[in-house]
Order: sequence, then C-alpha cells, then structure tokens
Amino acid sequence: MGRSRESFQKREVRNKKEKKRNLKEKKRQERKEHDKKSSLEDMIAYVDEKGQITSTPPDPDKKDEIDPEEIEVSVPKNDPSLEPDPIRQGTVTFFNHSKGFGFIRDQENGQSVFVHVNELLEDIREGDKVTFRTEQGQKGPAAVGVEKVK
Repeated sequence: MGRSRESFQKREVRNKKEKKRNLKEKKRQERKEHDKKSSLEDMIAYVDEKGQITSTPPDPDKKDEIDPEEIEVSVPKNDPSLEPDPIRQGTVTFFNHSKGFGFIRDQENGQSVFVHVNELLEDIREGDKVTFRTEQGQKGPAAVGVEKVK
C-alpha cells in the first residue's frame, strides 16, 4: 500500500538506482570469472647489462666478476699530480697603457684572461710572451703576478 502513493519521479529514481546496482554486481561477477591468478614468475622483472628492464633472466655466462674493493662509494680525493700547473704562459693580445688594462691569450687552453696594470711585475706590450697565475676576478678569470718570459 505504501507504493501506491509513490510519484512517477520517485519511481524513476528508484529504477535507475536498481539498474546501477545490478550493473555493478554484473561487472563484479565478470571480473571474478575472467581474473587470472598471477603467479610470482609473472611479476618478476630483470635488469640486463645495459640497465633495461626485461622479462627474461640474465645469462649467467655473461656475468662479469667485480672486485668489491674497487668500488668507490665516496668522491675520490684530488690527486695533486692531476692538477694543472698554477703558473701559466701566454701572449699579450691587447694592452692599453693609458687605461691600464689588457688581455692575455693562455697558451694551454686558448682562453682570454683579463690583466690589470696593478698585477704587472714588469712593463708589457702587445705580442710579449708572459707567465702569470689566474684568479677569479669580478667578471671572470684575471691574471696576477704577470711577468715577461726572458
């Protein structure tokens, strides 16, 4: 008797909810039927010698023996024999005596290095061969302790 007073709109809403419930239940049953039980072998992945993930295990004949003592865990210490010589040689490419600055072309790396008159140990001219050390200046590398090569 309770449903006789039910409006058309309420009946439609109830029917839609019922259809939705039935559809969900049907999908759940289909998933249970078609779902395969996956084995551990299906879930295992391997990494080959190039670092790529594969489904095949690596060939044991291709294994390389690695000495655990050779593995460096930290940053290697600086070897003083590998450090560049602090005293460099170069050629004066430009020098303006009135303004008191110029540039030296480093022979080792071809880099242009700024030089100021305050860092000169002797007078220099364009084309002179010089020795110098480099320090970081305001706008890049700067030459200090500049003297002519004799």
